[in-house]
Amino acid sequence: MTQRIIAIGDVHGCYDELSKLLAAITPSTGDRIVMLGDLVNRGPDSRRVVRLCREIGAVSLLGNHERRLMRARGGKRMRKLGGDDLATFNSLKDEDWEYFESMLSSFFIPEENTVLVHGGFLPYLSWDKQGKSIVTMIQVIDPKGRPRKRADAPQGCPHWSDLWVGPQFVVYGHTPWREVRRTKFTLGLDTGCVYGGALSAVIFPSREIVQVNAAKAYYSSPLSWKQFENKPIPTEIHV
Repeated sequence: MTQRIIAIGDVHGCYDELSKLLAAITPSTGDRIVMLGDLVNRGPDSRRVVRLCREIGAVSLLGNHERRLMRARGGKRMRKLGGDDLATFNSLKDEDWEYFESMLSSFFIPEENTVLVHGGFLPYLSWDKQGKSIVTMIQVIDPKGRPRKRADAPQGCPHWSDLWVGPQFVVYGHTPWREVRRTKFTLGLDTGCVYGGALSAVIFPSREIVQVNAAKAYYSSPLSWKQFENKPIPTEIHV
């Protein structure tokens, strides 16, 4: 049987939904599961999600939520941890922190010419030359060509995926969409499970999409994520 690579979008502590998704996919021995980051925070059971990912041998990519927790554990910006961060921080055991330390910035699938990443990439740099501060955080690109979170950027900034023209195909999380979001060279897999949407996966080489609906909305997004997809997105950028 051909080995499958199964990429799973942002879980954010939604343990039940992750369990149901895995049951629907039924991974086989030899399949590789790659989590796209943000395993934790906002949802009901972050530590059980991390433990499950460890138990099934999943490769996990570094998300901005994991990066923030690791920086705090290393003595940086601890005072900026909010309630969700602190709850997760205090629940993690040594083996969980070791798992965090093993997280990758990206995962390349050569036979598919596809890169898996948490946040995304600047479109004018090679994907493998971009640091953790970019690939875990980027959502939109401001008029000066800088990577920004959409909450911190002026209105109307283009999403990075609308400017990405390959040649590598990129599968990413981090930016929640109402539905799996496709462009010619990208696939957005964060479908807002923790906000009451769905938890989504893509399976290579078939590129089949598998989803399970969230049992409920566990967290309220101040950015109205369900409407973001419908906003007009400019395609010009000045660097």
